[in-house]
Amino acid sequence: MAQRPIVTFAVCWGIGYAVAVIAPLPWINLWLAMAAGMLYCAAMIMRPKGTVWLRSLLIVAAAAGVYGDHDARNRSLVELQTDEVSSVHFQGRIVTPVSVDGDRVSFQAEAESVTIPEHAVLENGGKGEQMQFSIRLLAREEQETARRWERGDRIELDGTLRRPAEARNFGGFDYRNYLRLQHIHWQMTAKGTAGLAVTPPESGEWGGWLAMRSIDRFRDRLAAQVDQLFPPDQSGFMKGMLIGLTDEIEPQQFERFSRLGLTHIIAISGLNVAIFLACLIWLLRRFGLTRETYLLTALALMPLYIAVTGASPSIVRAGLMAMIGLYAAYRNRLKDGLHIALIAGVGMLVWNPYYLLDVSFQLSFLVTLGLILGVPQMNKLLPVKHVKLRDALSITLVAQLISFPLSIYYFNQFSLMSFAANFALVPAFSAWVMPGGTAAMLLGFVWGTGAGWLGWLIAKTNELLFYVVEQASKPDAVQTIWPTPSPVWILAYYGLLCAVLALLQPFAAKDEEVAPEPMLYGVKTNKLPFLNRKTMNRYVLLPASLLGFVGLLWYGYDPERGAAEGRVQFLDVGQGDSILIQTLPGGHTILVDGGGTVSFRKPGDAWKERRDPYEVGRKMLVPLLKKRGVQQIDELILTHQDADHFGGLQAVLEHIPVRRFLFNGTLKPLPAVEKLFQTALEKGTELVEVEAGDTLQVDAGTALHFLYPLPEGAREGVRVEQDQNPSSVVFLMEMAGTRWLFTGDIGQAEERKLLNRWSAVTPGLTQGEALAPAAREAVSSGTATQVSRVYKPVDVLKVAHHGSKSSTAEEWLNAWQPKHAVISAGENNIYGHPNRQVLERLTSHGISVQRTDRDGEVQMTVRDGKIYTRTKLRP
Repeated sequence: MAQRPIVTFAVCWGIGYAVAVIAPLPWINLWLAMAAGMLYCAAMIMRPKGTVWLRSLLIVAAAAGVYGDHDARNRSLVELQTDEVSSVHFQGRIVTPVSVDGDRVSFQAEAESVTIPEHAVLENGGKGEQMQFSIRLLAREEQETARRWERGDRIELDGTLRRPAEARNFGGFDYRNYLRLQHIHWQMTAKGTAGLAVTPPESGEWGGWLAMRSIDRFRDRLAAQVDQLFPPDQSGFMKGMLIGLTDEIEPQQFERFSRLGLTHIIAISGLNVAIFLACLIWLLRRFGLTRETYLLTALALMPLYIAVTGASPSIVRAGLMAMIGLYAAYRNRLKDGLHIALIAGVGMLVWNPYYLLDVSFQLSFLVTLGLILGVPQMNKLLPVKHVKLRDALSITLVAQLISFPLSIYYFNQFSLMSFAANFALVPAFSAWVMPGGTAAMLLGFVWGTGAGWLGWLIAKTNELLFYVVEQASKPDAVQTIWPTPSPVWILAYYGLLCAVLALLQPFAAKDEEVAPEPMLYGVKTNKLPFLNRKTMNRYVLLPASLLGFVGLLWYGYDPERGAAEGRVQFLDVGQGDSILIQTLPGGHTILVDGGGTVSFRKPGDAWKERRDPYEVGRKMLVPLLKKRGVQQIDELILTHQDADHFGGLQAVLEHIPVRRFLFNGTLKPLPAVEKLFQTALEKGTELVEVEAGDTLQVDAGTALHFLYPLPEGAREGVRVEQDQNPSSVVFLMEMAGTRWLFTGDIGQAEERKLLNRWSAVTPGLTQGEALAPAAREAVSSGTATQVSRVYKPVDVLKVAHHGSKSSTAEEWLNAWQPKHAVISAGENNIYGHPNRQVLERLTSHGISVQRTDRDGEVQMTVRDGKIYTRTKLRP
């Protein structure tokens, strides 16, 4: 601690924050921080024995108290008994840039007063409460009106106040917590602009928003320059790279960069700061300014650059480091990069403790510290003599190793092409596209023609680079999916990585210093080869560390290997169905349906379309599957082709390998359905038609018996069918001694047909040659063996058609006698699902009911023949 006090303090401060996050106890507060601070001062004066460890512990305690106090003060000034109240009157000021995207306007505003008609507790009239606003536009003219709103404008409106949505699936995105970390606890929603008033600030008004209002306008002018210089398919990318405006990046383009681990190119970071400072200092020196003057000028302009580029945690980190470095250069003082980084990090954490939980902050600082500490060591290990090539390899390799755990923790994917892509493409973007684009953007203010020429060169370069990114990101074979690792796994990864690098260093050193011969009980250990330090490192510790590191990676990739339980997870995808089944004992993965986003757009509503519209498969289902380590789907079962069942499967097929695609043998004449089946064929997925009488033996303990749709003669090809509900796939699953019935969206008429069909079947009667030859090995006809199985009670019934009154008749429940029922329906859906009569019918039969609209995701686990249930929202 005495030798590296800044390092010790920063490490202890970070540990203290982590303790407060993991154990948010009420006594971890400001009093603890003050007490620890006073004891620290006393320890500095008295210096008792063990003072280094004592002072370190006190720093941890003080930091924990600071975080605990900050978190405790993060509370709303508005207290309601319900989660939603309408007719709330709000007066306040817009405090963030206004985003207009299709028919949605979003921004944050700080209240000057809040009036709530129902019973509520308002501290200080709600003044100072910051809220997230979402306004749905009703006419195209309103879109132009909203585009004129700015930060600092006063706003007054009547709307609906509601709590932000919380995560409804295990491991899902928690919007409520996301806003809470921004000190926002409520959302205000409204329809149209007719009932609200937005007015510019009066002359003479001022506040922190005033400077930011001017910066927003300057940023918009820069964005306009980028739009003029680059084609539409590149302007969004260049805005993100140059000024931090990432909202307009094309989703497909961002996805390609993400698949290769190249999204850091788009984010404003230390490279942008370095280019800005290099250009600024070069320009100031050309004007003949002295060293002291241009250093101070660059120092003064850095906060402006941070603000203009969006002030994300990564740019704040880089900007602070640059400011500290500039000041140190001016005073000829501190020049240690490690110290500069840690001082900037602690400063940010003191300013906003929630930075610790920000992925941008975590990745930015870990990679920066890794490069500072690891690149010199990696240079010694690489057998490359060319200095620049060696440095480039070291930087890329260290950055990849350091960022890997956090990348899979937050994004659950890693491309085997990532190293090559970063090594080859990052220099092209950083050495030419970024500085050239910056120069063209600024040159456009004084010489439009020259800026156009330079922009054309950059655009042509981008075309080539984008083509390379597109081709490199296509192969599925190089994409790996990783389940979300635990914090313990991440710590073990970094520990073993450091151990391996440290043990490799002695073998890379060119000129080792001669150390005193080690002794053990008076015997020189160099006379005992099995105790020689270098021998131990080479033949014991290093191999053990390498094996441990490889074993850790193997476990992290497949932590569920050999798990003695099966899972059936009814995902909450809104108004739709999606069920993830992981079987026991084979560990097969089956996905039943994929939810979907139903659009009610009319002709002429193109202006309402958003740049990146919400789609269940891409935004919710695929991320959930990746978080749970679904690296391949063995069987994907589409019960029928309604949008709320098939919509999310397009994204699934595009991002996760699927072996077999089972469907009802029909085709709904919709472009989205045709695209879905075409994608399956292009990906090499086997298409299998199923009908009553087919059996799929998944593994030794799991079988699927298909009970519906009923066969209609010989299978002569796929038939077109508009109304899909009556043709839903119904199947009975037997897994490890339990029985599950999945019903799609069949109605009572289909329920009767199914019951009549199976009551009429006698042993020995089969369905004959039903399947296409390519699928017979996967799914076999087994009607005779199913007859005795059908008329046994089931453990779990997936209620048909989201609990609609058109399904789940009395005779249906009498036939199956389920113990548990699960209803998949959207919260506050417009259809009124589940129907009250259906719920009463289930209750009258003594059936326990779980509902995704009320309970969120429903997870059922099979262990030792018993079913254990947990739900996300109702423990």
